[in-house]
Amino acid sequence: SDGSVRGSQRVGYDGWDFISFELGSKNFVAADDAAEITRRRWEDENVAEGWENYLKHICPEWLRKYVEYG
Repeated sequence: SDGSVRGSQRVGYDGWDFISFELGSKNFVAADDAAEITRRRWEDENVAEGWENYLKHICPEWLRKYVEYG
């Protein structure tokens, strides 16, 4: 492995896709018009920075721990 991290975070509501975050582009993708409001707000509040940190650092560390545990 070259140590690179790829991924995305997807959020659903009531059984439906709502919004996702694509790590490669660092963009939110709204599933519909209602999610567009959330997308704009999260972009204004720099929520992507937190999700990027989670996907690049926290999640891979947890995965390494789980693999070690067997």
